Amino acid sequence: MSIAKRQTKAGHVYDVRLRDAAGRVYTRTFRTRKEADRFESTEKADRARGAWIDPRRASDKVADVAAEWLESNPRKKGSTRARDTSVVNVYILPLLGKYPIGDVTPADVQRLVNTWSTRLGARSIRRHYAVLSAIMTYALDTDRIVRSPCRRIRLPEPEPVRQMAVTPEQLHGLADAAGADTSAMVYLAAVLGLRWGECAGLRVGAIDFLNRTVTVESQLTRGLKGQMVTGSPKWNSTRTMAAPEVLLELLANHLRRRGMTGAEGDSLVFCAPDGQSLHYSNWRRRIWVPACRKVGLEGFQFKMLRTANATVMVALAVDVKTVQTRVGHRRATTTLDIYAQPTAAADRGAADALGAHFLGRTLADDRVDGSLTAPSRASRAMNARWTSSEGSNAHLEEGQETAPGEGEDDGGASWNRTSDLSIISAAL
Repeated sequence: MSIAKRQTKAGHVYDVRLRDAAGRVYTRTFRTRKEADRFESTEKADRARGAWIDPRRASDKVADVAAEWLESNPRKKGSTRARDTSVVNVYILPLLGKYPIGDVTPADVQRLVNTWSTRLGARSIRRHYAVLSAIMTYALDTDRIVRSPCRRIRLPEPEPVRQMAVTPEQLHGLADAAGADTSAMVYLAAVLGLRWGECAGLRVGAIDFLNRTVTVESQLTRGLKGQMVTGSPKWNSTRTMAAPEVLLELLANHLRRRGMTGAEGDSLVFCAPDGQSLHYSNWRRRIWVPACRKVGLEGFQFKMLRTANATVMVALAVDVKTVQTRVGHRRATTTLDIYAQPTAAADRGAADALGAHFLGRTLADDRVDGSLTAPSRASRAMNARWTSSEGSNAHLEEGQETAPGEGEDDGGASWNRTSDLSIISAAL
């Protein structure tokens, strides 16, 4: 590095000569010697600690970095690429596209999030922010910026999603309303927990009627410009599941009605009237929404059949690993936190089981002619441990005090939690 003074029409300027990682020389110009010295010192310090980046790369526009990021991951699915491209073009570039990537600050990002908040929901905002954060992380990884501006950004909290439960009766009504071409698809999603794309991408050869299994190995998803493309299941969750005989009979009747046999292994099980693969937007508008409206399930989503599947398996005490595998999740926490929903029957069952475990008999067992004749055994056991503070501390030597919170209560009585639980347990 070196600093050279240069005369211009506007006066003296100072050029700092630099070399990039490839050895090419370039300069940065400053109006004062002090600014040039400060820049040179900073550059030397950054290079010494391995934190140096080429300042010219920080001038790349956000739009150019975003375009490069979209093409950087060859493993990204077509549907994900289409969604990310839409987010970039519609929600990020109009406001930040012309910014040099190195000039974007956390304040700029926060203003962008606040702008989104005026017209988008919390979950949409978090998805769009995740795309912006990924772009900035890519800029960081490619040595354009020293640190990401996506830090300490305040995002809106999404409201809890209340899933609509579906009963067996509603399921049958929904399958009938969907029509003969779709009824088996409705049952397939509810009984096996398949995603819509996995149902639409199911091939005849994936159904093993002899061994009573269904293999999920592909799915249909929306790609660029809304085109439906075939790909592997989400999270690469290829799996083979045992299927109940009644479901296989429904699938066999569906194939028989379409005039298909097991020899046509590469053919789609479900397709559009013209024989082509299903398109989600058309299918939803023409078949699903009218069917839900017809049976009084307005707003019911196809993916809620998958939620019902996980919920029922958990309620039936199927082990979590099996539930996770069947629904195709990478983590069991996803299965429990998002898909498996609490049920009123399970809640009542838990209450009754806890009552039987801790109390043994119910108060109704201690009642005669509708009135309580005597305290329950649990109540007597608990009352036996409540004594006056004087009596409870009688065993203490003179001058000895009880530990804070251990032998005193607002009412002056003592309470030993561990001992009382033991007495209650013995009394039950």
